[in-house]
Formats: sequence, C-alpha cells, structure tokens
Amino acid sequence: MILMSAPHSARSVRKAVVPAAGLGTRFLPATKATPKEMLPVVDKPAIQYVVEEAAAAGLDDVLMVTGRHKRAIEDHFDHAFELEQTLAAKGDTVRLDAVRDPARLADIHHIRQGDPLGLGHAVLCARHHVGDQPFAVLLGDDLIDPRETLLSRMLEVRDRYAGSVVALMEVPPEQVHLYGCAAVEPSGEDGVVRVTGLVEKPAREDAPSRYAVIGRYVLDPAVFDVLERTEPGRGGEIQLTDALQQLATGGTVHGVIFSGRRYDTGDKADYLRTVVRLACDRPDLGPEFITWLKQFVTELENGTGDGGGEEEGERAAA
Repeated sequence: MILMSAPHSARSVRKAVVPAAGLGTRFLPATKATPKEMLPVVDKPAIQYVVEEAAAAGLDDVLMVTGRHKRAIEDHFDHAFELEQTLAAKGDTVRLDAVRDPARLADIHHIRQGDPLGLGHAVLCARHHVGDQPFAVLLGDDLIDPRETLLSRMLEVRDRYAGSVVALMEVPPEQVHLYGCAAVEPSGEDGVVRVTGLVEKPAREDAPSRYAVIGRYVLDPAVFDVLERTEPGRGGEIQLTDALQQLATGGTVHGVIFSGRRYDTGDKADYLRTVVRLACDRPDLGPEFITWLKQFVTELENGTGDGGGEEEGERAAA
C-alpha cells in the first residue's frame, strides 16, 4: 500500500504547547513565590521570549501547561486595565505598548498539570486542546536567539517528511548526561538527520552520539497514544524522550541540527550569561553596558576597585 502525503494545508502547524509547571527548585528561594518562567531576562520574563518565538514562526495558538502557584504567568499574558489606563493617561506610549504586547502575541490558553509527572505527562495534558493536529513544543528553559530560524526550519522539515521533528545540538562529551541523546543516520538533506533512537540522560560511555535534544519539538499527534502507554521512567516521570524513542523505531522522527545562538536559563550561571548577552545586544542598553562591563572586567583582572566606576561611587555617596 502506498501512503500518500497529506496536503500542506492539512499538515500546517498552528498550535504550540509551552510546558511551565516545574517547581524551579534550582532557583530557590527566588522561585518560592515567583514562577521560574517569570524570572526576568533583562526586562522581560523568560517565557515571553518563548511565546514571541512561537508567534514569529506563525504559531498563533499557544497552550501553556502550568501548575499550582503559576497564576503570575496567566496574569502576564492578560490585559492589565488599571496599569494600561494609568500609562495611557500619562501619554507613556512606550511602556504602554510593552505592557500590552504579551496579550497580543497569540491566542493564549492555560491548563494545569495536576500532578508533576514529567514532561511527557505535561505534553499529554495538551491532548484535548491539540486534537489530531501536529503541534510544536517549546521549553521555557531554552531560549533561542530571535535572529535564529530554528523553529521555522523544523516546521518546514515536518511539512516535507511528516512525523515528528526534534532539535539537536552537538555538545561536549562531558555534557551528554544532562540531555536526551539521539542515535542518528543521514537523511540525504544537509542539516537534517533521521533519528533512529533516543536515550534520556545517558552515561557518557552509553551515549549513542553527542547530539543532544534541546527544547524544541514539532510532534505528530500520534505521540499522544504512545504517551498514554508510556510507563514512568527516569526519576519516576513520564519521559517525552521514551515516547519519541518508540516513534523513532518506526522511522517517523527526524532531527534538525542546530549550531546557532541558544541560551540556557535553567542553570544559574547560564542564566546570568544569558542576561549579559541579551543586554549587550540591546541598542538602548548595549553601548553603555558594554563600556561598564569592560571596565569591570579590567578592574577584576587588575585586582583594583569593585567595578562600580565613578558613577556608582557618586550614587553611593549621594
């Protein structure tokens, strides 16, 4: 029997799922009352960058899978009428637009993951919203630079091959145990591989490759049936990697190899690096901040001062 490819319109991906139910224990005590997804990266919460990425790729329907004590996420992507009225009355159009932008990015929905049973379970919570359509999953810990086109590339690969698509990045051998790792073979297309197997956080000697799965997926709805049957795995959680492993054995998973700018905000040190990098890229902040940063590093290397500079000293004296 010959399987005919579905027409482009039938396979077009319009929905994105953003799992945001984690407890953020690596950032305690900051995340005791504030969702980790709401930690600011310069002047926007991390999760807003993720939703902006989805919207830029044409995904205009976004479902956030949240948990208890995550109301701040819902509020951020809603209208704040009193604040908007105050800014409008002051004629502060710049801040008014900044406040309104999150609610205008996409048609945003929320659902709660009742039990913290892992990423696979969070994706499964989206089943009724997604239905029988392919969909994207974007993890909030991984920020992809807005100048990159990773998600759009993955959507194009999904349109050509159907099935599911994962984002892969080559990592040093000493880091493979931090990720799900993929066994791959050539697909005949540059930058695209066929995924033949996946292992969740393998030991260095057991890793099938150095290609790590990073937090972007375009999934076929067939993944839901597999997740329904997937037993809890590593950490007692339902692992999305385990479900994708089953799909990969059927030859329906491809990988897009990414070597661009990615920022990991799930680690304290990487979070700080992300803030610095994105601040340096900002035309309104970068020039002044880079000047200060150079001075600060010079003073650290020379063992002189605290990097505050004359301006800091003047403010402190005042």
